[in-house]
Amino acid sequence: MNNSAAQSQTDTPLETSPAPRATRPALWKGWRCRCPRCGEGKALHSYLKVNDTCSHCDLELSKAQADDGPAYLTILIVGHLMAPLLHIVYFTWQPAPMVTFSVFSIGCLVSSLYLLPRMKGIVIAYQWARGMHGFDRDD
Repeated sequence: MNNSAAQSQTDTPLETSPAPRATRPALWKGWRCRCPRCGEGKALHSYLKVNDTCSHCDLELSKAQADDGPAYLTILIVGHLMAPLLHIVYFTWQPAPMVTFSVFSIGCLVSSLYLLPRMKGIVIAYQWARGMHGFDRDD
């Protein structure tokens, strides 16, 4: 490599990327179904619908593309909690099959309904923190 080529490479300014966003605080705000940037405005309304913008900081939340991610995460968590619990309960106390079915069906339903909006908030917050799907780093 000649000297002039080496000189021109060192003279070009390096592009500076915006400071990375903190992921953990954003995920905590998402768990609370709040705006990932300010944590004050609500990210969701009517259970699972994403607000167009944050009512507090005007972050455009309509860019989020959660798709099937929250449902997948919810099933993953509920399954990993309920399967070992079912095994322990069944072999320890041996309840009647109808009692087992009723209790675990209600448990799965309640825990899924509790987790689903929180998982959606987490997916939206993760997308914002990583600058994905239109959540630019400079907003």
